[in-house]
Amino acid sequence: MFHLLSFRPSNMNEIRPWRTIERRKSRQIMVGTTPVGGDAPITVQTMTNTPTEDAVATIDQIRRCEDAGADIIRVSCPTEESTASFARIVKASRVPLVADIHFHYKRALEAADAGAACLRINPGNIGSSQRVAEVVRAAKANGCAIRIGVNAGSLEKDLLEKYGEPCPEALVESALDHIKLLQDHDFHEFKVAVKASDVFLAVAAYHALAETVDCPLHLGITEAGGLIGGTVKSSIGMGSLLWAGIGDTIRVSLSAEPEQEVKVGFEMLKALGLRTRGVRVVSCPSCSRQGFDVIRTVEALEARLEHIKTPMSLSVLGCVVNGPGEARETDIGLTGGGNGKHMVYLSGLKDHHVEDGDMLDHIVGLVEKKAAEIEDGMSDAGQVTQAAE
Repeated sequence: MFHLLSFRPSNMNEIRPWRTIERRKSRQIMVGTTPVGGDAPITVQTMTNTPTEDAVATIDQIRRCEDAGADIIRVSCPTEESTASFARIVKASRVPLVADIHFHYKRALEAADAGAACLRINPGNIGSSQRVAEVVRAAKANGCAIRIGVNAGSLEKDLLEKYGEPCPEALVESALDHIKLLQDHDFHEFKVAVKASDVFLAVAAYHALAETVDCPLHLGITEAGGLIGGTVKSSIGMGSLLWAGIGDTIRVSLSAEPEQEVKVGFEMLKALGLRTRGVRVVSCPSCSRQGFDVIRTVEALEARLEHIKTPMSLSVLGCVVNGPGEARETDIGLTGGGNGKHMVYLSGLKDHHVEDGDMLDHIVGLVEKKAAEIEDGMSDAGQVTQAAE
């Protein structure tokens, strides 16, 4: 049983039965040094969009994604030149890299030799059983996992003819066909995705697959859209699956920079209590009662607190209607007051006032101090930040 942590201040954490998610039991595989499945934390992935042949640009983008917290990053390898560049990129990356392969099995062989931690490939798309066997041998020799990536937009012709259209049954059957190809070659270090841009189709397919296999599942609503629309769409689809305990690794597919996908992914997991990396901000939409400019204050605080990786909570409320109640539930709270003076709560209790001009610097300082205290406590207990995530 996986319990969501209460979002009360860190010194008052407790388990609440109505905040309980029972995660689907899956076997665990390794993607490089990162465990996926089993009781491992749900990992957050993204994908580069720079030309892989341009190693410098790709490494720069990977670094931004690493700073945002990405656990695993996927890189396209469509050409021989890209796999040659991929070898250099692997050496520079601090997180495991997945080589994205579609049709040419030789790219998979080259990527495995170049240091890929995982190959994203559909075994049925690369030709004969002999070619599948070659890819499996390369994966085994290099310690690579494989991610089977079924997509409603690229289903096999025979399945489309059989079912008439992309449907949950077609996606699951495609996944099982690809799984069998790997298992026939005694390969079991794989995870599977059954993605669709239609939320209902994707969710139904994942539910059906989750009941059929025990391998880790990679969640995604593919081609979800731009930053706002895609975030909403992904949160509805992936959020419902995660709430049901389905999913071991996620990628939010947005028409936005990869680091934005990572940030949205972590926010999704934080909302469900499945990962707690960084500051969780509770803030009001603001109204005419606000004692300070809530919108601009929250924007500034989020930007200035991106460097905080320690799990903690901060409430920013513009007035005293809901402010005190929310502040009592967070590590640090700020509520708007009169005459440019605002109340600061620490660990749920009223503590002191802060004036407008000092407010931003003061709150940032309190968060940094609280984060250091939490880290010290975790160190004393023999824990690390990743364990808390």
